[in-house]
Amino acid sequence: MAPYCRVIKSAKNASGSTLFSNLQLVEGEIILDIDGTVPTQPVLQHIGISAWPGELLYVAESRASYMIFMHLDVHCSFLTNLCFFPGRLTLTNYALYFESLGVGLYDKASRYDLATDMKQVIKPELTGPLGARLFDRAVMYKSISVSEPVYLEFPEFKSNSRRDYWLDICIEILHVHKFIRKYNLKEMQQSEVLARAILGIFRYRAVREAFHIFSSQYKSLLVFNLAESLPGGDLISEALYSRLALLNASATQDDVLGSSYAGQNLKIFPVSLFTLSRHGFILQKEAVMSGEAIFPVGDVWVGETNPLEIAVKQSIWDKGRAEAAQATVDQVKVEGIDTNIAVMKELLFPVIKCAERLLLLASWEDPVKSTVFLLLTCYVIHRGWIRYILPSIFVFLAVFMLWCRHFNKGKPLEAFRVMPPPHRNAVELLLALQELVSQIEGIIQAGNIILLKIRALVFAMLPQASDRIALLLVFMAAVLAFLPIRYLTTLIFVEAFTRQMPLRKDSSDRLVRRAREWWIRIPAAPVQLIKTDAKKKKK
Repeated sequence: MAPYCRVIKSAKNASGSTLFSNLQLVEGEIILDIDGTVPTQPVLQHIGISAWPGELLYVAESRASYMIFMHLDVHCSFLTNLCFFPGRLTLTNYALYFESLGVGLYDKASRYDLATDMKQVIKPELTGPLGARLFDRAVMYKSISVSEPVYLEFPEFKSNSRRDYWLDICIEILHVHKFIRKYNLKEMQQSEVLARAILGIFRYRAVREAFHIFSSQYKSLLVFNLAESLPGGDLISEALYSRLALLNASATQDDVLGSSYAGQNLKIFPVSLFTLSRHGFILQKEAVMSGEAIFPVGDVWVGETNPLEIAVKQSIWDKGRAEAAQATVDQVKVEGIDTNIAVMKELLFPVIKCAERLLLLASWEDPVKSTVFLLLTCYVIHRGWIRYILPSIFVFLAVFMLWCRHFNKGKPLEAFRVMPPPHRNAVELLLALQELVSQIEGIIQAGNIILLKIRALVFAMLPQASDRIALLLVFMAAVLAFLPIRYLTTLIFVEAFTRQMPLRKDSSDRLVRRAREWWIRIPAAPVQLIKTDAKKKKK
């Protein structure tokens, strides 16, 4: 209990200290933890492109804060994007505060709201020189209240436990306020769930201070964070809300115990709020309880299990199954682009073979088989049986799965065998990656050109071509409006499948050539790249 008592005492001292007057806390706002006050464990707030302390060459001291630059001969407008601010980080039950370190004092605190719905996103982030993603030790905060994401870095040499701790407690506060908004809780219910989250953070902080290296299982102390991460966590939240609906701060011990056995009109005492008030923290004045108040044990169910307990047990059981499944996923993960492509090819081997057979039939290398396939497909389309193809595939897969379940019961699944590609060194992999990037860039450029040419046709940059396209669209609209779907589908299939047919191969090639030549003559719509003004962006 000693670490927990120290945490409570530290939080009470911080809430009553005049050193945190810059924060301008509202009524009921409690300081949960502080970091960045020790020089050996700083907290850095990154603005824009992340700078890296190991490569900094110059430190300029200003009136408001310390700005650390990469080079001396860089333009000042660029320097503002390459700075970070050391300072003090404070978490309360409503927001996250960062105070930049000035000349012996802390500047005005930047407040990052966690209570109001501002589309907040808090997640771990990598940092490094000039925005390089190298070191996993930062927390990113993004919302509609800030123009660009804010990165809070927790420098450490050995691990990222300090970053993980702050990430967990910030997400806990964010989730508890999401829970409040989701169920539109009343004032007493809000205070109770906030008290639960605050006590959970205090316990989590005490465990961290007692055991500097601890298991991730201690994250179960953060109730709302756990409910969001567990399978079926929404059921836990609903069960918790159903219990909160029965809160009654004025219930006596006899009322609570009597209603528990009666099984109706159950009254539940706000235990977490009572515990927090006994520690000296006040969330709301109406909920202040005297130290002589009787602590009732009210959440008792006779003859049946508490719904919240049922939801938690089911979620923990589902989590075990999910972790077992995830372990198999981690085992089959392979590294390397070539190896992953080889695995995917083997897994899609039946689909690839079917596609190759269809292409072989469409090439008309065997006219007899191609003709039979063409006639059968046209007959299926004409009879309207094509709509049964997908249901038939589903039924076949279901029967196959049941057959495997019946005959392979108890037998382990055989490992999928894949022949890995030949090993390539780092230089070959780098060249292959460069070639892949070039191919992707070429595909994107081709897509942009197609879109720009379509834009030119729509806005009639080439009037003759636009007239032809307009007439073609009118003709297609008439066909779609008056021709039955089965005939239209048959017509499209026959036209596409018989392009390589000996009787019409020459005419098809000639038509494709004319269409390609016509498309080449279509100009692309102009594009103008506008450079953003750094000064306007800053304003």
